[in-house]
Amino acid sequence: MAAGQNIPGGPRGGAYERPSERSGATLRRLWHYLCQYKWMLVLAAVLSISGNLLALVGPKLSGYAIDAIKPGPGQVDFTSVFFYAALMLLFYLLSSLLSYLLAALMVRLSRNIVYRLRRDVYDHLMRLPVQFFDTCPIGNILSILSYDIDTVNASLSNDLVQMLASIITVGGSFLMMLSIAPQLILIFVVTIPISILFTKYRSRRARILYRKRNEKLGELNGYAEEMTGGLKTIRSYGREEVFQGRFERRNDSACQANYEADSFACMAGPMVNFINNISLMLVSVFGALLYMSGGITLGNVSSFVLYSRKFSGPINEFANIISELQSALAAAERIFRLLDQPQEAPDAPDATELENVQGAVELKDVCFGYGEAPVLRRFSLTAQPGQTVAIVGPTGAGKTTIINLLMRFYDAQAGTITVDGKEICTLTRASLRRAYSMVLQDTWLFSGTVYENLTYGKDGVTREEVQAAAKAAKIDGFIRSLPHGYDTFLQDGGAEISKGQKQLLTIARAMLLDAPMLILDEATSNVDTSTERAIQAAMLKLMEGRTCFVIAHRLSTIQNADQIIVLKDGTAAECGTHAQLMAQGGYYSELYRAQFDTTPA
Repeated sequence: MAAGQNIPGGPRGGAYERPSERSGATLRRLWHYLCQYKWMLVLAAVLSISGNLLALVGPKLSGYAIDAIKPGPGQVDFTSVFFYAALMLLFYLLSSLLSYLLAALMVRLSRNIVYRLRRDVYDHLMRLPVQFFDTCPIGNILSILSYDIDTVNASLSNDLVQMLASIITVGGSFLMMLSIAPQLILIFVVTIPISILFTKYRSRRARILYRKRNEKLGELNGYAEEMTGGLKTIRSYGREEVFQGRFERRNDSACQANYEADSFACMAGPMVNFINNISLMLVSVFGALLYMSGGITLGNVSSFVLYSRKFSGPINEFANIISELQSALAAAERIFRLLDQPQEAPDAPDATELENVQGAVELKDVCFGYGEAPVLRRFSLTAQPGQTVAIVGPTGAGKTTIINLLMRFYDAQAGTITVDGKEICTLTRASLRRAYSMVLQDTWLFSGTVYENLTYGKDGVTREEVQAAAKAAKIDGFIRSLPHGYDTFLQDGGAEISKGQKQLLTIARAMLLDAPMLILDEATSNVDTSTERAIQAAMLKLMEGRTCFVIAHRLSTIQNADQIIVLKDGTAAECGTHAQLMAQGGYYSELYRAQFDTTPA
């Protein structure tokens, strides 16, 4: 998958699904998170209804105050005017207070929902199979965890309140206008349907544009994450301008998609506002005519105009809210699409724990491929307890694939893999993986102290045990030279230390584990030759009594292996000890002589 490619699948996994069906499914799933806080929702509804009803009384009181003013000198009832004005002030103050409480409540509610949503996404990521991360860019996942969830958060904290307030205001204003002058309501019979139809048309198109915008942002984030990780390589080759140009193209594409979505959505508000202003003009004209004919008081005309503004204003706001909701729904679709990715296949119902491991491992006629291209073809391997099996071969021969199959990061497509005579598919993954300790070519340290990084794979380790492992890995002296020794905090996964030092730390971490089997995948690739020789004794001690699988390009590190398997074209082309393979004069001997520039005697 290319960097930034959208996460495969969807809420129902089919491209035939209509946008309306996707919207309904997305809203139902968002409601699942909302209903977990139903009492907060009930309180929010009470506050919203109360606050808006109090605000709706204001225009009516304004009309009463105006009607208390009669034409002619001395006809003004100041007592009534001030009384109604004071009531208006009181109601508006109470409405503002309730609106403030509602806003604070919705911020808290949205925070709780987004917390659960982000936690669910992260928990789901921890349960996804390894092949998902092999095909989906990390930048795209980070975009979902940050930008998409924040977009949903903004919609929950703002748009829901505005929608509820708009519904109450529109309904209350309609009833008030109906009680004042039912005949004037006929004006909205024409203008409101026009606004609704226009908003519906624009929102459907806006959803597509917002979905495209989120995908382009995911692509941009994925590319930025990839290039940031390879910045040293880019600078060493002097390719800054080339990659900057590539970034500019993706950035321009993302900005263009964002501009198209926002500009299209923003056009809805002014158009609906124009329609509402026409309705307000017609209300003013026909209200004045009705007043002149004696069918309505001047105060009622004023109240009706104010209510008409309250009636049409939320409709205008609703058009803008719909546009924002399209963005939130597009973001929620990406979130739920990730949550719909199938988790790692569960263990078989009758799966058993792998206990008292002896370390006898056998692969028999194993076939496997990524997609249609086969990597392993009827590959077989037998490792006795305590043996060291080295696997060598050209790049892309499938060496690391064997490790993935042993750990059940992937399952073999044909053939069997057994540990102590038990097929690994009948064992729980957790117990199988606990039986191995690993030191990989790609070192991984997290942001934390040196001590925390070393004890990552084992609980209850004493400081003495940690120091003993570090000494055996020839890294204790370096650790003690750090500002705070074993309590030194490593930033950004140990970015401040060398790759070789990182690798020695991961070797010490493996030494702390009491696993019966060991996997070394180019474990000394980042260590210089002198340091490599210095830790050979420690490595041999680590490997004592354990079944070890060693993948190495440096053939000098595997000369003492009990069994060396030469992997070529997906099969075991040669098998034997170092001396036996050298005597055969085959591919292994060619590799060895090529590395050490030796010629046959």
